[in-house]
Amino acid sequence: MARADDDKAAAPAAPATTTTTTTSASSATPATSEEGIMAIPGAKDTIDALTFEQILEMDDDEDERDFSKSIVYDFFSQADSTFGKMETSLESKDLKTLSELGHFLKGSSATLGLTKVKDSCEKIQHFGEKKDETGTRDITEEEGLEKLKTTIDQAKKEFEEVEKVLKKFYEGEGA
Repeated sequence: MARADDDKAAAPAAPATTTTTTTSASSATPATSEEGIMAIPGAKDTIDALTFEQILEMDDDEDERDFSKSIVYDFFSQADSTFGKMETSLESKDLKTLSELGHFLKGSSATLGLTKVKDSCEKIQHFGEKKDETGTRDITEEEGLEKLKTTIDQAKKEFEEVEKVLKKFYEGEGA
């Protein structure tokens, strides 16, 4: 028995072969939170399971999930507002503000493990700095503005996709 515990502790970041950890007596919950969200179509492509699971671990009540739900739903509002500011900044060709907004939303989405949104926001940050998508090569202001238009649209689409996944997860939790 000690060996099974050692194996479990030795590889927390490895993909779970069968991580059906039944440590508590409440087997009424059909799957762990990570398995639950990752089972929703689109989740595997948009959410880093390990990062999101860390957020879920902060919940006092796994049935209600009040803490993580409030963080996620606050992010929805924050993202909507930030995308609105991006549109305004794009219209006024304010690259510096676009870079700052990209950086801001990149951090928030990274905290939740929203990988596609994070990656697109990092590109927005770079394009606003007149750099290529990797942040290593200089580009013109015109190139930056053109790339910003398409990347902001892409980030919005990715946000809408992950928002649907997360809402399905929280609507199914504790219901």
